[in-house]
Amino acid sequence: MANFCLVIQYDGTRYNGWQRQGNTSDTIQEKLENILAYLYGEPVELNGSGRTDAGVHALRQIANYRVPRIVSRYSCREILDYFNRYLPQDIRILSVIKAPDRFHARLSATSKTYEYRIDCGPIARVFDRKYLYRIEEPLNLPKMQEAAALMTGPHDFRSFCANRHMKKSTVRTIYDISFAEQDGVLSIRYRGDGFLYNMVRILTGTLIEVGLGDRLPSQVAAALEHQDRSLAGFTAPAQGLFLTEVEYPEELFS
Repeated sequence: MANFCLVIQYDGTRYNGWQRQGNTSDTIQEKLENILAYLYGEPVELNGSGRTDAGVHALRQIANYRVPRIVSRYSCREILDYFNRYLPQDIRILSVIKAPDRFHARLSATSKTYEYRIDCGPIARVFDRKYLYRIEEPLNLPKMQEAAALMTGPHDFRSFCANRHMKKSTVRTIYDISFAEQDGVLSIRYRGDGFLYNMVRILTGTLIEVGLGDRLPSQVAAALEHQDRSLAGFTAPAQGLFLTEVEYPEELFS
């Protein structure tokens, strides 16, 4: 089998998330798989590095697919051009490379980075409003950083998962949470080994509540300890969230 890796960028505004669903055709995965089916003349399954929610964007989503070598007659450049010729303008393939046989976009990933963007300037931004969450009140950044420090490391993040009936492990490791502010936009970057359903958005909602003074940093520790969703903050809206990077072991592509 030939194994191809795709680097994908998309505006998730009008899509019902990454994952193919039975009740809608408006998913990123289905749009891509439809084009692959036309290209190869048979159904092709695409593996994404993660399932971004409805309305969430990606600067660098990673996916891979395998096809029998006998039908793998197209070059990476031809595959790239074919995708970008037929994809809607809010989805682009940035690159296509031949991947090692053992590469899997999700299972091989060592870390993922998400960025949440908040418009907290004095005047709401007009042209970026679909990609930012607007906060009118000032945010206490030092308090948010204090709370973020409690979130880093390995924890059971059940309190920060929207799936109340999660049967698999909810333990994840957040390697780093960093903050950057420029021109009235506050960006919060989360780098970890994986994230649960809505986890980044709930973490962000919790940090926003801390920044607004509606929640104490110490309450973050309590939420982690008691594993109760009601003890964490609200789920921040999808439009401010971007998948920015997925990392893999270098030896896979050496």
